Amino acid sequence: YGGKVPYHRRAVTGREYAEINALIHRELRKAPLFLTACCESDGTDLVTLTTAPRGFKSGDRLTWFVLFHNVAGTGYYLSPVGLEVLVDHGDLHVSRWQLRKIFYNGRYFASTGDLEQEFVAGALEVVRLKQPQADAVLGSMKPRRPPGPPGPLQFEPQGPRYSVRNNHVTFQGWSFAFGMNPNTGPRLFDIRYRGERIVYELSLQEALALYGSNSPGGMSTRYLDGSFGIGRFAYELVRGLDCPYTATYVDRHYLAETDTPKTNQNSLCIFEHDSALPLRRHFSDSQSFYYGGLRKNALVIRAISTLINYDYIWDFLFHATGAVEVRVHATGYISSSFLHGRGTDYGNRVGPHTLGTMHIHHIHYKVDLDVDGQLNSLESQDMEYEFVKDPWSAQSTIERPHLRRERLEREDEAAFPLNVPLPRYLSFVSPNPNKWGHARSYRIQVISFAGKHLPTNSSMERSVSWGRYQLAVTRRKEEEPTSTSIYNQNDPWTPTVAFADFINNETITNQDLVAWITVGFLHVPHAEDVPNTVTVGNSVGFFLRPYNYFSEDPSVDSADSVYFSSEQEAGACGDNPLACLSSAATCAPRLPPFHFGGFLNL
Repeated sequence: YGGKVPYHRRAVTGREYAEINALIHRELRKAPLFLTACCESDGTDLVTLTTAPRGFKSGDRLTWFVLFHNVAGTGYYLSPVGLEVLVDHGDLHVSRWQLRKIFYNGRYFASTGDLEQEFVAGALEVVRLKQPQADAVLGSMKPRRPPGPPGPLQFEPQGPRYSVRNNHVTFQGWSFAFGMNPNTGPRLFDIRYRGERIVYELSLQEALALYGSNSPGGMSTRYLDGSFGIGRFAYELVRGLDCPYTATYVDRHYLAETDTPKTNQNSLCIFEHDSALPLRRHFSDSQSFYYGGLRKNALVIRAISTLINYDYIWDFLFHATGAVEVRVHATGYISSSFLHGRGTDYGNRVGPHTLGTMHIHHIHYKVDLDVDGQLNSLESQDMEYEFVKDPWSAQSTIERPHLRRERLEREDEAAFPLNVPLPRYLSFVSPNPNKWGHARSYRIQVISFAGKHLPTNSSMERSVSWGRYQLAVTRRKEEEPTSTSIYNQNDPWTPTVAFADFINNETITNQDLVAWITVGFLHVPHAEDVPNTVTVGNSVGFFLRPYNYFSEDPSVDSADSVYFSSEQEAGACGDNPLACLSSAATCAPRLPPFHFGGFLNL
């Protein structure tokens, strides 16, 4: 980082959280009458949720903690009690830590003693909450109906068509190596198709969740999940739900807050996915009669990170066309505030006293493309209409779409601000042509509904300055390996890494280039986010698609291709592989017994 990293930037460890919780519960004992009235509690059954960042300037380590009713077997995130505390835990002597401020139901107090005194004097309006019952608590995920008949099951009639050896995967012309960074999560290296490298590195960089609320904890929350551990908290996957039952499951290992490595068993899965959609097809009903097509099957590598309340599903898909698809789904519990005052200016009411607080999810990726070699340029293509006289009579006007091509020469031109339309085609191009004389290229196609980026005059904006851009292309440098740092969370005011500094108008023509991509969405929680946010409609990502890289669609070589004409017997197994399925899949697969050990290491 070019210098020493100040100690106050360190992540909060489990031991530090334990000391903070002990301090909070000691202080809560000073307000017994208030706790009984507000929450039917003595404080021991209340749980805390951290916020971040921790203060307003470099060197601060003051954190708002939000208190919730704890109910065994369900998510507490939907049961705030209205009480929040500001803890100063910056001193290296734990005995000097203290509560700086108390918030309850729209009012601030200097201490829990002052809170109790106001309550006893009758000067405090208290919302009296009942202790929630496990069978009726808001957000319970326990089934309400007995199990029904099993749903459809995907399986491989003759076993997997991919190979996994250590951390190397091969599948129908694809090969790549996979890994899991404890901080930043899944990453792939040396992605090749038909032996040619397409991508040197494809890796998740950061996940930002930025909240709004009229309570202090919610309004100050800007989680940078890399500092908590996107890879570290990718736990064991549930066979048959998180991934197909017959997927290949892989252990991942990490070292954090311990002297010995820890293992997250079965925390990454690999499987071939049938999307139940044609990749391409045509039914010919003129001149000659035939049908040709190919199923849309793809190899998927997946991990799921549980980051406090949210669960992020990280997917990387490899298609028969030579395209790579990257997507993330968000699910899990929403975060919430206690509903008071004009709370609905910041979200929707989702329970008796629960405000689902609005927030943005912004996800950042690094894509180090090597298209037909390391030296690439960036080209945009888009359309314009040109108005011309028809050349056969010159009497009428035609509005003719015209293709506008442009080579982007410098980094500043290749930094596309968030929420500004991208050129419809953006490609990494090689100096070498394909069979038809066009530059061999790979197109970047972004699918995103990102919210607004933090204003650039914010004191912490530089720590997340990657979010200024939906796409930025820079020259690859060994000293710029990541767009952020785990130390940015607790000192965003003097960021250890500021991505904006990567963009300095260097030339990007025939250079080794990196694409940095931001995807995301605005989430305004609503009633249907209870008990959980669903994955439907909450997915964003991008494609890396060949564009004149080949001389034709490479999927024409797939052994899964189907073709038959009116002159053939479509039911003949030798001519049509679909006709072979009845014999190839006569037996149900031998499924391994269900096992889950994901709670063992918690």
